Amino acid sequence: MVRRSKEDALATRNSLLDAAERVFLAQGVAGTSLNDIALEAGTTRGAIYWHFRDKADLFNAMMDRVVMPLQCALESVQQAPGEDPLPRLKKALRSALRQTVSDPQTRRVFEVATHKVEYVDSLCAVRERHRHTRDRVVGQFRQALLKSAELRGVRLDIPASVAAQGLHALVDGLIQNWLLDPEGFDLESGGSKAIDAYLRGVGLP
Repeated sequence: MVRRSKEDALATRNSLLDAAERVFLAQGVAGTSLNDIALEAGTTRGAIYWHFRDKADLFNAMMDRVVMPLQCALESVQQAPGEDPLPRLKKALRSALRQTVSDPQTRRVFEVATHKVEYVDSLCAVRERHRHTRDRVVGQFRQALLKSAELRGVRLDIPASVAAQGLHALVDGLIQNWLLDPEGFDLESGGSKAIDAYLRGVGLP
């Protein structure tokens, strides 16, 4: 009976998160109430508060179910001593673009996170999550670019922190613009070429 109760609770939690994805995408995060999500999931507000503190907590739990594209690149820069991290980083970034195109849930959640969230007071925790994730990614990019330049015996044309911020802005911007018009360009192929051109431009041929 206890196991059944745990399974039921997990099923309810996942149902709420599925409903949140759909309603957030349709109405925006700020424009969605917990009651909207409860109705979509076929349950009550009480069930939501059993699993989540508030809407921001529910939003972050929804994000936690999906490994967002740029987060995939974080693991790529963990290289062995003496190994150039750039090839692995480029491969991971291409994989992130491919994941966005091919995985419907990733695409749905990324669109909610980028196009459907408003940083109103009740969603301060969401803004903090975005900022923290961005800083982690940019920091890892910076380390990878510095290490690659060192191993190649070259000097970056701009400070590594600026190059890392630019790389993040490029990849993030490619994904966001592709989500606006998926037929507009080939995200994986065109995006990979843009990343290669950017890296050459900062001094990493």
